[in-house]
Amino acid sequence: MGRLFGTDGVRGLANADLTPELALSLAEAAARVLPAGGPDDRARPVAVVGRDTRASGEMLEAAVCAGLTAAGVDAVRVGVVPTPAVAYLTDFYDAAFGVMISASHNPMPDNGIKFFAAGGHKLSDAAEDAIEAAAGAAVVRPTGAAVGRVRDAADGIDAYLDHLSGIVDVNLKPVTVVVDCAHGAAYTAAPRAYRSAGATVIALSAEPDGENINLDCGSTHLDQVRAAVLDYGADLGLAHDGDADRCLAVDATGAVVDGDAIMAVLASAMKDAGSLKDDTLVATVMSNLGLHLAMTAAGITVRTTAVGDRYVLEELRAGGFSLGGEQSGHVVIPSHGTTGDGILTGLALMGRMASTGKSLAELAAIMNALPQVLINVRVADKNVVAAAQSVQAAVADAETELGATGRVLLRPSGTEQLVRVMVEAATAEQAQSVAARIAAAVEAA
Repeated sequence: MGRLFGTDGVRGLANADLTPELALSLAEAAARVLPAGGPDDRARPVAVVGRDTRASGEMLEAAVCAGLTAAGVDAVRVGVVPTPAVAYLTDFYDAAFGVMISASHNPMPDNGIKFFAAGGHKLSDAAEDAIEAAAGAAVVRPTGAAVGRVRDAADGIDAYLDHLSGIVDVNLKPVTVVVDCAHGAAYTAAPRAYRSAGATVIALSAEPDGENINLDCGSTHLDQVRAAVLDYGADLGLAHDGDADRCLAVDATGAVVDGDAIMAVLASAMKDAGSLKDDTLVATVMSNLGLHLAMTAAGITVRTTAVGDRYVLEELRAGGFSLGGEQSGHVVIPSHGTTGDGILTGLALMGRMASTGKSLAELAAIMNALPQVLINVRVADKNVVAAAQSVQAAVADAETELGATGRVLLRPSGTEQLVRVMVEAATAEQAQSVAARIAAAVEAA
C-alpha cells in the first residue's frame, strides 16, 4: 500500500480504504508510540478526539475511541470542532496527544485521521512512521481499571472560542462579513467567533446533515460566497473548508483574495507592528511569484518550503518566525496557534481592515499575482506517473519556453491520487497553454 500517512494524516474512502479496523489500529498504535505527557498524578494518559460533520466521522470516532481505551488511554471527545480547536484543546487539557477525524476539503465519502502531539503540535515524519509500524502489532492489552474511559467535554468549543476572543484588539463592528462554513466543522464556531468580535455576520452553508460537507460550497467552491457578498453589499466574504483550518477571502467587489494575498496583508501588518520576526514570511513552493515580488518591495524575506502546512510549521518552529502559510488558505500565526487556523485568519484579516479603515481590495493591492493555472489530473499511481520520462520531458520543454518569465511545478498530491500541474507565465493564455500540454502528457502517461 505504500506509506499510510500523507502530507496531512491518513486519508481515504471511508469504510473502504479508511476502515474502522484501521482507525482502531492507528489509535491504539498512537497510544503506544506517543509520549504520555500531562500531569503525573493521572491514572491514565488522556487524548482529545474531535471530528468534522461527515457521517462516517461517527463510525470512525467510535473506532478511534475503542483503540485508545484498549491501549489504556482516556478519550476526551470534543465533538464537531475545527482541526485547530483539537490542536488548541490538546494543550488546554494538558493531553498526551490529540486526534482529529476529518478529510478537510475532500469530498464527503472520504475521511481522514490526523494526530497532534502534546502541546498541539503536528507529528514529525518519524513519529508517523513509528505509529504506522506499530499499527496491528500484537500486544498485551490492559485489563480491569487500567482500561481507558471515554468522556465528553462539552466545554471544548467554548474554551477554543474564548482563546480566539483575545486575539483581535480592535472592534469589528464596522465590518459586515459573509462566511461560508462549508457545512463543516466551522458551522457554529466561525459565526460565533466573528460575532463575538463585533462583526455583522451572514452565515452560509451552516446546516450540515452529514452528507453535504464541501458540496458546492466552502473554500473550494467560491461562487456562492462571491454572489452573497454582492447581494448583501458586504465588506468581504470568508470561505472555510470542511475542518476550518483554511480561509480564503472575497473582497467587496467579489474578487478572490487567496492565501498568498492574505499572507501579504498580514505580513505587512505584522511588520508595521514590529511583530514579524526577522521580517520573514514562510511560504511553500506553490506560492505565486507575485508574493515574492511584493514582499521584496516591502522589505520582507520569503523562506520557501515543500508543499504542506506541516513543512511550513517545521520552518516556523526552527526559525522562531511569526507568520507562514499556503496559497490554499492555510495560514499559521505561531503566537496564537500551533497549526493553520481559518477562523483565526479571518479575525486577523478583518482586524487589519478595521484598524486601517481600508477595504480588503485596497489592502490586497499590495500584491499583483502572475497568471497561474493549476490542473489536477487524476491517475492510478501518482508517483509513477509524475516520474515518467515523457512527463519530465514535457516539463523541461515548458521551462525552456518560459525562461525567467514564469515557472512550472509538477507534484503528486499528498492526499489524493492526483498529479498537480501548476504553471505561472507572463500571460494567462500562455499559462493555460503550457499547463494543458503538461497535463496532456500526464494523462498519456
